[in-house]
Amino acid sequence: MSKKDKDGIRLGFDTDTIEVQLNMVVPLKIVTDQIRNSRKYKQIETSIREVGIIEPPVVAPDRQSKGRYILLDGHLRLDILKNTGEMEVVCLVSTDDEAFTYNKQISRLTVVQEHRMIVRAIERGVSEEKIARALDVNVKSIIIKKNLLDGICPEAAELLKDKMVSGLVFGVLRKMTPMRQIEVATLMNDAAVYTGSYAQALLAATSKHQMANPQKPKKIRGLTEDQMLRMEDEMAGLQREYRLIEESYGTDVLNLTLAKGYLTTLIGNAKIVRYLAQNHAEILSQFQKISEMTSLGAKA
Repeated sequence: MSKKDKDGIRLGFDTDTIEVQLNMVVPLKIVTDQIRNSRKYKQIETSIREVGIIEPPVVAPDRQSKGRYILLDGHLRLDILKNTGEMEVVCLVSTDDEAFTYNKQISRLTVVQEHRMIVRAIERGVSEEKIARALDVNVKSIIIKKNLLDGICPEAAELLKDKMVSGLVFGVLRKMTPMRQIEVATLMNDAAVYTGSYAQALLAATSKHQMANPQKPKKIRGLTEDQMLRMEDEMAGLQREYRLIEESYGTDVLNLTLAKGYLTTLIGNAKIVRYLAQNHAEILSQFQKISEMTSLGAKA
C-alpha cells in the first residue's frame, strides 16, 4: 500500500534514500547495444563518470522475493553503473504497489532533493563547473541550486523537501523571518500550491515585523502599498480565526465522537429502531449514516 505523510496525503515515494546492491535490483526493461550507442546514453555515462549519480534510480520492493527490488526508473543509470563495476547504488523507494503507474505519479526529484544531491557531489570534491558540464547546464544554474536553502530555516525546508516546489519560492522565503517561513510553508502544504506567484501573495500579506529586513519596503509587482496593508490585515484576521478553531478542535472532535458512539448504541436497540422507522424514518436514516461513518471527515 502507498504510504501517507502526517497529514494523510499520499506519497509516491519514501522521502529518504537507501543503498541497494546492484544484483538485488531487477530491471523491467532491456538496455540494448543500440541504446548504449545513443547520444542520450553517452551523455548520462559521462555525467556518472564525472560527478556520480545526481538523480537516484527509483525502485519498489519485490513482494515475491524478500530483499529484491523492482527498478521503475533509471534503467540507463543502472546499466552504466554495472558496466563500470559498481556494486551498490543509492535509490529512492516507490511506495506504490503498481509499478506501471509510477511515472504518472512522480518522475523527477524535488528541488530540495536535487539541491542535496548537488551539495553531496560537491562535498565529494566535484567542482561546480564539472557538474554543470556533465548535466549540460550553465554553472550559474548549479550555483543557484547549491545555495537553494541558504537563509531558509531547517523546519521550513523539512516541510517542503518532498514537494514539487518552484525554485522561486525559496527566494521569497528568504525575505521572511524563520517563524514566518514555517507559517508560509505550512500554508502552502495546506493549499497544496507551491508556485512562485502564491509565495509572492503570501509575502504581500506578511507584516513588517515578520520580514527578515523590516526596514526595507516590500515591492511586489502589481500591488500598491495600501493593497498590501489590506492583505496584511486580512491575513492577521484569518490567522486569529484559525487559532480559535484550532483551540476548540480537540473538544469538538471528542464531543462528536461521543455523540456518534451514543447514536450507534441507540440504533443497536431494536425497539428504538422500530419506533423511529414507523414515526421518524428520515431521522433514523441520518442516525444510521452517522453510525456508519469511518471518520469525522466522511460525508453523511
